[in-house]
Amino acid sequence: MKRRDFIKLIGSSALYLPVSTSMASQLLSSDYSNWTSYRLTYQVDLPAKGKSAHLWIPLPDTNESVFQFTQGSNWHGNATKATFATLGTGRFPVFKAEWHGTPKSDQRHVTVSCIVKTSHHAIDPAYYHASKHTALPASIRNYINPTHLKPTNGIVRETVHTIIRDKKADTPLEQARAIYDWVINNAQYDENTRGRGQGNVKSMLEKNELSGKCVDINSLFVALAKAANIPARNQYGIRISESKLHPSIGEYGDISNSQHCRAEFFLAGRGWVPVNPADILQVSKLEAIALDDPRIARLKEQFFGSWEMNWLTYNHADDLTLSPPNAGKIPFFMYPHAEIDGHSLDSLDPESFSYKITSGELIGTGAKF
Repeated sequence: MKRRDFIKLIGSSALYLPVSTSMASQLLSSDYSNWTSYRLTYQVDLPAKGKSAHLWIPLPDTNESVFQFTQGSNWHGNATKATFATLGTGRFPVFKAEWHGTPKSDQRHVTVSCIVKTSHHAIDPAYYHASKHTALPASIRNYINPTHLKPTNGIVRETVHTIIRDKKADTPLEQARAIYDWVINNAQYDENTRGRGQGNVKSMLEKNELSGKCVDINSLFVALAKAANIPARNQYGIRISESKLHPSIGEYGDISNSQHCRAEFFLAGRGWVPVNPADILQVSKLEAIALDDPRIARLKEQFFGSWEMNWLTYNHADDLTLSPPNAGKIPFFMYPHAEIDGHSLDSLDPESFSYKITSGELIGTGAKF
């Protein structure tokens, strides 16, 4: 890997994203044959109505990780004010734009581009032998806490206690695997669910309607794990390339509707372990493959401890407050969010809120077409 490949996107509005010393050392010494570079571009148009408008776009996570590295971002457009910033205690990257006064054109528009690298992410749980009494780091304990849509009491706790008891699962690893298997065996992928689902776990369990898309299915795993005192979280992001495993779990080019959520849980002494029950159910449903088919069985084993990185993560934020405060709290931040005169637009309605997101793989100094 040559140093010039680390050059950020240029321009007067470019953002330089700082990298920790440890991450920089790792990146400069890594075998980059295992990394893939992508250019991600967002084109957003807001209606030219009202006196003011605000826009927030989630950007690829810049926090230190072994599977994703963001090199930089830039923007252009007719916004009155725009900035690259971070949100929440996790300091998740976001692009914010504002328009004030009567629009001088038919549309309020911005284009944001960024370059990100990803690498296959796998943790083999077979090498984990810590007992159930291993202490959690203080910085991780908050990932046991409930969120608005993922409570840990009542029917959620009752359900996970039944799962653990029936499987005689003793250690956190055994319990996480029991929850993972239960979600796959009991939930269903529903392609008619709007967007990527809501992740209202209490409602799903109370109504015994365990169907939906990735946010619903992976939130079910996360809430049940939290209720068993296993730290867990969703990672909200977007698919950026075709899958080498199954065509139904990859997207490339126009990825405007390819937002995708994954999950992970934490093992003391081992770290965060990636899981992906939602994609197993998606492959089973869309490719008409039974859950007991050997192909699904292999995928089930593979996705307990790995993510295929034809996807990137934006953040793992739940119940996030955007700024300015009139935006209120949103359950998760995976789509562009906009307001006109303080009223939120529907991120899933192209009639009121138009945006296009594209991905392109970078080969050397050019793009793959």
